[in-house]
Amino acid sequence: MLKSFTCAVLACTLLVLPVRAEGSFQIIGGMGDGSTVEGWGSGSQVVSATIFAAPAAGQLEKKIVAFDRNMEPGSILVRTGERKLYYVLPDGKALMYPIGVGREGYTWNGANTITRKAEWPGWTPPPNMIRREAERGHFIPAHMPGGPQNPLGARALYIGSTEFRIHGTTQPWSIGHAVSSGCIRMLNAHVIDLYDQVQVGARVVVE
Repeated sequence: MLKSFTCAVLACTLLVLPVRAEGSFQIIGGMGDGSTVEGWGSGSQVVSATIFAAPAAGQLEKKIVAFDRNMEPGSILVRTGERKLYYVLPDGKALMYPIGVGREGYTWNGANTITRKAEWPGWTPPPNMIRREAERGHFIPAHMPGGPQNPLGARALYIGSTEFRIHGTTQPWSIGHAVSSGCIRMLNAHVIDLYDQVQVGARVVVE
């Protein structure tokens, strides 16, 4: 069972959140962006932690914006460098959502379609992810049923026959950062909003 921690560092209150190893966690705060520091876990055990800068006001808002790409309404464009997802509307408009993207070495690009949609999806991590995280001392279960603690969050849109999805998250502070293994993360409220509009068969372009 994952545990929650809170701590104060240099009079700055930080939210401390665990990864899957006992005594190991991430610190999220306004002291940097992905820098590694020493932090305290359970039982006064010193562990490594990662700090992400808190997002600026307005950065996590959904917005209607002008859109000049020649894409059919109902399509999705993911701009990895911007960390934004665009759902194409008629009349040169799009809904723009902030997203989390793949960390270094796990980004990708290409065109595909949405082949499946799921509410509160279960998560079966690929064997290579289980092995990779085990080598880092992190335990990942072979399957995790859908629900509020599932890392896929409230909804998932499956991209082609790949292992990649557009999905929600239990880590809203990760939105705007390059943190995933290639999936596109959204706030749960945003992915529910997108899910209700996107049709199976919709085109997805990632660049």
